[in-house]
Amino acid sequence: MRSPKELTREEIVRAANNFRWTRKGAKWTVIVGERELPARPLVLEAAGVPPNDPTNSHQAVEILRGLGFETRYAKDQGERGAKEGEEPLEKESGSILEMISEVTTEVPEREWGRVPADLSKNVDHYLYGSKRTDK
Repeated sequence: MRSPKELTREEIVRAANNFRWTRKGAKWTVIVGERELPARPLVLEAAGVPPNDPTNSHQAVEILRGLGFETRYAKDQGERGAKEGEEPLEKESGSILEMISEVTTEVPEREWGRVPADLSKNVDHYLYGSKRTDK
């Protein structure tokens, strides 16, 4: 067993060729050849150390960068979860009142008729079953 800090570029490439990873959502990845792989697990695999090795993701990324590999952080990849052809998520409205106004316009008029007239005074009654306020 070697220290991950002693790895060579060739050892990383060799480990990457045989590396299989089925989990998703790695925050830090590395580009090796045509593949994008999780940084820390690859470094641990190349060094032959167990998964509970104290080397953290940031240390693994520094090792990989020191060996000349391109690394990426998930946040740097923009709309990573968006599939091709999907619209990106809209920006949030400026105020909560604008958001509420936008949502309430989608409620059909017949549904507004079902809202109790005393809802604002007796919200606890309608939510929790407490006594009604007559005032």
